[in-house]
Amino acid sequence: MKLKNILKPAKVLGLAALMLSGQSCQDILTETVVSGIGNDYINTPKGFEDAVNAAYSSLRYFYGTQQGLTLTEYGTDIYATGADGGYKGFHFYDTQLNPTVNYLQMVWDELYRGINTCNAIIDRAPASKVDEATKKLRVAEAKFLRAHYYFILFQQYGGVDLRLSETLAPTKATSRATDAQMYAAIIKDYTEAIADLPNSQGQYGRATKPAAEMALAKVYLAKAYSTQKASDDFSKAATLCTNVTNNYGFSLLPDFASVFDENNQRNSEIVFAVQYTSDPLTNITNNTGAVNGGNNLHLFFGMQYDVQAGMERDVLNGRPFKRLRPTEYCIEKVFGERVNDSRYKKTFKDTWLANKPGTYNTAFDDSKAKVTFAAGDTCIFIPGYEMSKEERAKRKYQVLVPSKYSEALFPTNRKFFDTKRPDKTYESGSRDYFVFRLADTYLMLAEAQLGAGNVQAATDAINMVRRRAAWPGKSQAMEITPAQMNMEMVIEERGRELAGEQTRWMDLKRWGNLVERVAKYNPQATPNVKAIHLLRPIPQTQIDRSDAGVFAQNPGY
Repeated sequence: MKLKNILKPAKVLGLAALMLSGQSCQDILTETVVSGIGNDYINTPKGFEDAVNAAYSSLRYFYGTQQGLTLTEYGTDIYATGADGGYKGFHFYDTQLNPTVNYLQMVWDELYRGINTCNAIIDRAPASKVDEATKKLRVAEAKFLRAHYYFILFQQYGGVDLRLSETLAPTKATSRATDAQMYAAIIKDYTEAIADLPNSQGQYGRATKPAAEMALAKVYLAKAYSTQKASDDFSKAATLCTNVTNNYGFSLLPDFASVFDENNQRNSEIVFAVQYTSDPLTNITNNTGAVNGGNNLHLFFGMQYDVQAGMERDVLNGRPFKRLRPTEYCIEKVFGERVNDSRYKKTFKDTWLANKPGTYNTAFDDSKAKVTFAAGDTCIFIPGYEMSKEERAKRKYQVLVPSKYSEALFPTNRKFFDTKRPDKTYESGSRDYFVFRLADTYLMLAEAQLGAGNVQAATDAINMVRRRAAWPGKSQAMEITPAQMNMEMVIEERGRELAGEQTRWMDLKRWGNLVERVAKYNPQATPNVKAIHLLRPIPQTQIDRSDAGVFAQNPGY
């Protein structure tokens, strides 16, 4: 069963003017616009259920969207800016990254909207006319979501205004919590959620015990590198990850590419997913003024194939916004081993077939002057290495070699292609977004065991992921030994497995090596990146709507 009725609630749930309702007995919940809701609606069984469903909606604003992608993949060691688009300050770490950038405000406001919805659910649960078992379960979901939203805010902005009860009226009384207070609140919420969440839920997309365990493990990993670190943070993370890998029936799919098969989204590897739909009703404008366009990650990784010889834009190859291109380090080092490891080939699209037959002058391939294509002929090939001019001349198509990569032409991440869109210009995607998947759990387990000093256990965990990534017959060759197991292996393995999946900036932030690695591997950002960029600017709107002088801006902004 899928949890599909997720929309943005109003800032104060009790005064909401728009909410979706659903019937839990259906596989896909019916979405109905409800207006004129009174303040006591949440106390009714249906109102309480609607409130919990609404609390999930802020996930849709952060995951599978350009704003979430901008805060998690822009300006890292493995991704740099493409030719088009705005928000390049997140790549360059220059003066374009400042407190007035609207994405900073919009993400901030949306996550707090989700938090206040969770607060209302938790505060009002005792008075709600819902049976106690359901009430206990839904409150656990609200705690899971509240912790999740606060952890994103904490990682991005540092200590924020820690509100753990419903805000019923506008207020300028705000303050910034300490790191210790943030960790304590987040860990408490997740721990209590784990105690009351079931192993699985009838409605796919709701929070579960393994999802909460994996989320809490991420918190302990972040804490283990922070000023608040404790001696048992790594071991606690390892225990939680082991629970997820061993206790709930999850399993890695045999083939890495199949994880991203849009026809098999609900598979044995997915621990927690954000639900999307093709119904345009859900793509409404929320209170920040931004449109939720479904899962639209299919837009942002594409190269400019659609103006090349033999090609025009189509649904199959996507609408290329050219926002993100892999760095040289990503292609040559992270994905450099391709004899045994299948993930370069299965992550990046390397072949385009002609959909506009004819004869054309060549553009980027100087080994030939003209090319002629029938429909379905190979017209662009990216070999991934510097193929000689003589070898390229033997091919009847254009070959794009690394020396010709540019901000417009580059290997395209294919994980998020969405061929179910109704036409070639359609931006909204309907694919679910995988927040947590089992390969990530194994990589977290490897990192936690390494941090705890258990090198053999770390090696065993990372080899689970590496064996699955192998070409047929190459599994043994993909295994590493304990002597090879170190932090650099963790860093690069996460890059290979999770490229583009909204994890990289948060990973570098957690490890404390964002500045070092961006300066070394991302030439666009090298002149500007510095320690202040481990935190984002606090939105100027938040400072302006707080009592004077009480909500400090992060240093350097």
